[in-house]
Amino acid sequence: MSSLQLQDKVILITGALGVAGQAAIQLFLDKGATIAAIDIKEIESFPEIYSLTERYGTDRFTYMEADCTNEDQIRDVTKQIHSQFGRLNGYYHNAYYQPSRSIAEMSLHEWEHSLRGTLTSGFLICKYAAPYMIASGGGSIVNTSSIMSSRPRVNNAAYGSAKAGLEQLTRIIALEYSAYGIRANAIVPGDFKSTQQLADLGREHIDGMKIESLVGRSGHPNEINEVAAFLLSDLSSYVTGSIYPVNGGLWI
Repeated sequence: MSSLQLQDKVILITGALGVAGQAAIQLFLDKGATIAAIDIKEIESFPEIYSLTERYGTDRFTYMEADCTNEDQIRDVTKQIHSQFGRLNGYYHNAYYQPSRSIAEMSLHEWEHSLRGTLTSGFLICKYAAPYMIASGGGSIVNTSSIMSSRPRVNNAAYGSAKAGLEQLTRIIALEYSAYGIRANAIVPGDFKSTQQLADLGREHIDGMKIESLVGRSGHPNEINEVAAFLLSDLSSYVTGSIYPVNGGLWI
């Protein structure tokens, strides 16, 4: 597989300052992509990512602070990305919100926040990024789902429901935008080394997932991101509407 498989592609990454997002930024840059990264966090708190502008220049990397659930902000940042780089060839959607609550304990606000942060954000990114992708000759969309979309677990009603919805949204995007040269696929990660997962799910749960995995270990963020890079590249030109498990054989 070409080390520069994303050469000359402008890729938007949402949830860019999460564990997977940060790793994806660096990996995709190494593969030749130009990266527009968005997150709700201040980039100054992430020195390795903050330094990328100096290392690569603003013609290869830009960061924009934005809320993926805010329609006006998403409209503005996608417009700005197209204005700055002249094209948009794809996006990798990683934004989510995962409250760890039982249905009885979860507030309506937490439920709606999770649906907005995980599912509505995917709708908004598509709605406002796709026209610029069409203007750029088409492209590829990769949404990040979760094993909880199909394997129910306690204390994850909102997140699991939202991720299941995101998978169906991915299929519908593939249907509606195929005529415009846009492909859409989703990745379903298993356990990987994320401090956020450890905090949210607890050590016992993570250890249980490791035991179920045929590989016998947690995954690394770039083992997921390499699949995303393939799906964003022209190497996957015949792949769309698919849901890809990347979980070390956890489902077998």
